[in-house]
Amino acid sequence: MKKHSARVAPLSACNSPVLTLTKVRGEDRPRENITSTADGQAMGGGAGAESSTGKQRLRCCVRVTAVQVRKAIWGVAMVICVCTSWAGSTQLAKLTFKQYDAPFTLTWFATTWNCLFFPLYYIGHLCKGPEKQSPKQRFRECCRFFGDDGLTAKVFFTKVVPFGLLWILTNYLYLQALRKINTTDVSALFCCNKAFVFLLSWIVLRDRFMGVRIVAAILAIAGIVMLTYADGFHSHSVIGITLVVASASASALYKVLFKLVLGSAKFGEAALFLTIVGGANFVFMSFVPVILYFTHVEYFTSIYELPWAFLCGVAGLLLAFNILVNFGIAVTYPTLISLGIVLSVPVNAMVDLYTCDIHFNTVRLIAVFIICLGFLMLLLPEDWDQCLIELGTKLRKREQPVEPAETVGGLNWTRRARTSMSTFSH
Repeated sequence: MKKHSARVAPLSACNSPVLTLTKVRGEDRPRENITSTADGQAMGGGAGAESSTGKQRLRCCVRVTAVQVRKAIWGVAMVICVCTSWAGSTQLAKLTFKQYDAPFTLTWFATTWNCLFFPLYYIGHLCKGPEKQSPKQRFRECCRFFGDDGLTAKVFFTKVVPFGLLWILTNYLYLQALRKINTTDVSALFCCNKAFVFLLSWIVLRDRFMGVRIVAAILAIAGIVMLTYADGFHSHSVIGITLVVASASASALYKVLFKLVLGSAKFGEAALFLTIVGGANFVFMSFVPVILYFTHVEYFTSIYELPWAFLCGVAGLLLAFNILVNFGIAVTYPTLISLGIVLSVPVNAMVDLYTCDIHFNTVRLIAVFIICLGFLMLLLPEDWDQCLIELGTKLRKREQPVEPAETVGGLNWTRRARTSMSTFSH
């Protein structure tokens, strides 16, 4: 008799190996001329095989369950960290503008911190990587993401620079919106970027059409209109809402174009890409804050009087947020990371309510709820309807009672209870 073999499936998107047991059956034996002794041996061997198979399956289930529990625990920690970093950076940026009103300089300063991505990734590679590589070797290997020739001047100006500009534009518009409206409305409206990603992916990438995501996109648009109406269509609030919607659109365009042009990236490749974006921002965009300073658009009297604690706090929290969003799927589920983003909305609302920076009327509450509901609907998997059908089928099977076995003529006959006619009544 052949043994049962174990096979490890390829790594999924979350880097979680799934152990599946592949049963290999033995050759069929003729049933004629089998003595009672042979029957006993076959039964004994079958019982032993079934016992070993049961133990293997038990170990597999325990192992898979332990992995899932560990990922769930990491997921709770990731939700808290993502929510704290995103809400904290938003609130801290709002406080920074009260002392130094310079959204572009803050954007440039925070984007420059992206240079730390690859060094932090390399430290993690040295701690966890099976093969220790030098920084130069790891850099060259990650540069293959850009093509066979690596990072050339043509690749830099055609693939890196456009995404760097979209990155700066997204953050600049977001910070500009914080100067106009409260943090609750800004964080809620920015959640619409997931709906914009779906619409652009459906149009540009020809992704699968899903009715529930169309409904979510409609809810997001309805929430934007209601949130605009909550303040009576004042020019100040309309400009702020327009800025944050433009920021969400730029973020969606960044994600869709990245998938279209560059495809999917591994952890090291993503870290290298963001590091290059940060370095390019420092080299090529440093003249803009200087021009804004001499034109007194974003002016400060002395470099020592700048709120360095707030500036570094915003940059550090944004760096932590981007690290968690980009590399958090290595330890937990992507849905939990997205959940941390939407939970930042009630956190900002509580802070705004405590500081009296917002007035919650019925229209604003409904608008924020609709936008968050649409965001959560976009987190549903593509086969969510099939999962619900299978779950309902399993629940119905468990509810069906089973009649006890009846003994007829020395033989045991097991009969399931038939479904009563009342089930089919209208």
